[in-house]
Amino acid sequence: MKTATSAPFPAARFRRSKQSPLTRALVRENTLTTNDLIWPVFVRDGENIEEPVESMPGVKRRSVDRVVEAAKEAADLGIPVICLFPYTDAVLKTADCAEAWNPNNLSNRATRAIKKAVPNIAVMTDVALDPYNINGHDGFVIDGEIVNDATVAALVKQTLSQAEAGSDIIGPSDMMDNRIAAMRSALESHSHQNVMIMSYSAKYSSAFYGPFRDAVGASGALKGDKSTYQMDPANTDEALRLVARDLSEGADMVMVKPGMPYLDVCRRVKDQFGVPTFAYQVSGEYAMLQAASLNGWLDHDRVMMESLMAFKRAGCDGILTYFAIEAARKLAET
Repeated sequence: MKTATSAPFPAARFRRSKQSPLTRALVRENTLTTNDLIWPVFVRDGENIEEPVESMPGVKRRSVDRVVEAAKEAADLGIPVICLFPYTDAVLKTADCAEAWNPNNLSNRATRAIKKAVPNIAVMTDVALDPYNINGHDGFVIDGEIVNDATVAALVKQTLSQAEAGSDIIGPSDMMDNRIAAMRSALESHSHQNVMIMSYSAKYSSAFYGPFRDAVGASGALKGDKSTYQMDPANTDEALRLVARDLSEGADMVMVKPGMPYLDVCRRVKDQFGVPTFAYQVSGEYAMLQAASLNGWLDHDRVMMESLMAFKRAGCDGILTYFAIEAARKLAET
């Protein structure tokens, strides 16, 4: 896009449009609304429980009944989607990951409860084996290798289980090859053609996920790292190839994860494909901003909103963020 040529000073005074809130709003290039927010929420077993996640100040694990209450609050604030992540009891974590497709696992119970009590919010669910895997990996581990094809077959069972429970958006975060095609085929053949897929297409092998792994109880279980299936942080061309593949296999929306360290990737994806593009402001990003704010080093509300606007400026259609509730309240004030 060509940049318009400005008249010389004083005919051009860029401060004219900055002189009041009204004129600043008039020429604002990007806008953040509650429609842009997806709220990730952690679900745990039990009743009437809310427990803090130490490495994510302000974030809680909630029992299903409390998740329903949280969904009601989100819907009342105009947040369109809540995304569920289960904190699975260690005794249910196995090498075969069978709890992942148990119709009555935490994620599925929470989905059904939300869809019954809060029909005006969409539910997004995570497809990956790590919350259920004794090895902490997103796929099956055989002789030290995270195997692809057997994992995809298991992810299809997990996908169908979530669709049956009422999930509106499936979020495959596993980064296995060919999983989108397999999931889309299974959804179509089992009369779930309206279930959407938001693929974690460009998910990097990042150090910013640490607090999330604490939140879902996967930190201690993880053996090794995930660099054989998640992306190298040095690559961006690969991200475009992965997005192109996932779209060709039936993804409705694509995601870049993490968010702020990869805004360049968000911009490239949006410019190249023009499809619904999302980013995940991950746990490490959230924890850094929260820690600095709690120490008085940063203005919490301003950095929260500024960080979210960065995603919009980079071309994102929406953001998964733990700030969703706080941001929605702030937006309601304006």
